[in-house]
Amino acid sequence: MVRLLFALGVVVVILTIYTLVDCALLQHSRVRGLPRWVWIFVIILIPVIGPVLWLLIGRGRTGAGRNGGRIVRSVAPDDDIDFLKGLDRAKSEQEHLRALEQELADLDKEIGTPDSRNPGGPGQTGAGGLEPKKSEPGEGDLPGRRDA
Repeated sequence: MVRLLFALGVVVVILTIYTLVDCALLQHSRVRGLPRWVWIFVIILIPVIGPVLWLLIGRGRTGAGRNGGRIVRSVAPDDDIDFLKGLDRAKSEQEHLRALEQELADLDKEIGTPDSRNPGGPGQTGAGGLEPKKSEPGEGDLPGRRDA
């Protein structure tokens, strides 16, 4: 019998310490019913009932629709303004990328770079579809320098 009473006393002490720490460290918005300091007195002055009341009543639960004391509602993607702005931004980025690709294709056509449909290109010679530069006699590696 003494062992049982000792075990119950240990459980009550552990429960009281746990609820005191929980009450002291819990976010202010989650404390329900009474102010925090009143809950601490209830936990200390009413040994078994105080901690149980704190766990059942005083400690606010985090529900499925709550986020840090703020209610969060789900919004369909077509009603979410941030989502729609992201789509507009993605669409404009895709249009910009298409414009850059078209500009690159136009530049390739101007300098005569062969494309995948016509690998050699009409009348193109040399690497990359460009004609090799013919050097003048006496011209070295550096432009403007003539070897004697």
